[in-house]
Amino acid sequence: MLHRLLGCASVAVIASVSVAQMPGGGQEDGESARLLELMDGLLDIAYEADPVSVEPYIDEPTRSGELADVSPRSVERRYNRLRRLRAELRTVNPERLEESRRLDLELTVYMVDRRLDLERFEPEQMPVGSINGPQYWLPQLADFVPLITEAERGLYLDRLKMVERHLAQHTEQMRRGILAGRTPPKVVIRPAIAQARSQVVEDPTASSFYRPFADRPDDPMAAMARAVIREGIVPAYERFAEFLETEYLPACRDTFGISESVDGPPVYDARIREHTTLALTADGVHEIGLAEVARIRAEMFEVIARTDFPLKNSLEGDELFTAFVEYLRTDPRFYFTEAEDLLDAYRVLSKKIDAELPELFGVLPRLPYGVREIPLFAARFSPTAYYYPGSLRDGRAGYFMANTYALDQRPKYDIVALTLHEAVPGHHFQIALAEELEDAHPLRRMAGFTAFVEGWALYAERLGLEVGEDRVDDGVERGLYADPYDDFGRLNYEMWRAMRLVVDTGIHSKGWSRQRAIDFMLANSANTEVDTANEVDRYIGWPGQALGYKLGELKIRELRAFAEDELGDAFDIRAFHDELLSDGALPLPVLESKMRRWVEAQQ
Repeated sequence: MLHRLLGCASVAVIASVSVAQMPGGGQEDGESARLLELMDGLLDIAYEADPVSVEPYIDEPTRSGELADVSPRSVERRYNRLRRLRAELRTVNPERLEESRRLDLELTVYMVDRRLDLERFEPEQMPVGSINGPQYWLPQLADFVPLITEAERGLYLDRLKMVERHLAQHTEQMRRGILAGRTPPKVVIRPAIAQARSQVVEDPTASSFYRPFADRPDDPMAAMARAVIREGIVPAYERFAEFLETEYLPACRDTFGISESVDGPPVYDARIREHTTLALTADGVHEIGLAEVARIRAEMFEVIARTDFPLKNSLEGDELFTAFVEYLRTDPRFYFTEAEDLLDAYRVLSKKIDAELPELFGVLPRLPYGVREIPLFAARFSPTAYYYPGSLRDGRAGYFMANTYALDQRPKYDIVALTLHEAVPGHHFQIALAEELEDAHPLRRMAGFTAFVEGWALYAERLGLEVGEDRVDDGVERGLYADPYDDFGRLNYEMWRAMRLVVDTGIHSKGWSRQRAIDFMLANSANTEVDTANEVDRYIGWPGQALGYKLGELKIRELRAFAEDELGDAFDIRAFHDELLSDGALPLPVLESKMRRWVEAQQ
């Protein structure tokens, strides 16, 4: 899972070069120049909405010491700017643009339209959940900003001084949500209360916000940080936790599906479009999910037959599956007992995968990456892992964030698939390449279409079958999944994403209860109970986001199959992957058009 902080919605990929580089006559240059100005305007709106996330893409940052202004007045001003921008984009004549600029226009319009699609549902009034909100990401602020120089630490301190205001603005938005009847389910707010209370510490040096100053306690700036934490941040989080518990939680819904909220089914339809970039109905997604669950389950039985599970020859069908996953969940051989051992396993495998990448790609990213532990205050309610992007300009590596809470729920057979997904060639690989695009407008580099980004990362898990030692086992390609338990782990993760299509639509469109969703996932996978409950709560609190993984992966696999069929022996996997990633993240329909044109050009 990619963790982004963007407050202005997913940003579309948009290519650009300077007007002087463009071919053609002056009129075309003029139209292109106007388009680039509009793109700059959209970038500025995104920067205002989320200075922390967007700043790595800004050449001359002006909000380096700020947090987002999420007051109702500021949010409405940004919506008004978006509406004016959309009207101006409608006047750009695509006939006066060269082909690459037409793509710029198409994607810019797409992004603005998707954001304004959500305006009427006022998502700013529901900013808090079990894995999102200022009680979750803000204490990890030091992971997102440069802290190398004294000036950068000073800007970080300026941001600490804004935490109190930031929390107050979110509180105002949520109070407006209560009055409008627009509140999330109670189940996603209870963890948020605990997260907020974890920031109420007696010793400022024990605060997550103090980490950049921990190794320089005598620095005057460290003394100022301690004062800000003690006098501003701690009381602010105490008030925020009290508001969540005594005022907000009682006003939240007992129901789970967003279609049961005040905004009804249309809000879920909009979320499906936002995260999948496809014109699909909830019913259609549900049926795709059921078909994928059946297919993957059949493949799981083939892998079980290759394991050393003692009962594999004496049981069959559902009885065999149930016994096997119970074995996986309970046998100590599949679990570490020390957190550092799990982190080291991820690190060792990451370096092993690095050496395999040139076999699959001609272009590799320059930005390095590492493996870190998810902070303990967040780990209990977090997924198994996620990725935080880095920045070459700011001197920050990307990080694969791994959950070490409840080690008896973090199986070893997940390690290969998780590393391929979160690190390389998954999130880190794709996002770092996008950041390093040359002559590209910042909006392209900061693209965040869920279906592309998460679809690619799920596809990357499958690439482990194609590289590594012992690639063939009894005539079956295994690659990095030579151990059948690791191969089952791969299928289990694919099953997980397929079940999301069923469960997310079940909860938000078909009235499923939380327990029904948990039971469905436990019955069809080896997922542990802790992970399953956390995942279901994530789907409840983040409608539609989980649909992007499987639908994106299916589209990428479809495009690869098309290229292989059309090109035959001329198909080059390295060239295919390089082209797929060469423009950053794209909406799936745009990606399909691009890749089909590429295949025609190869022919």
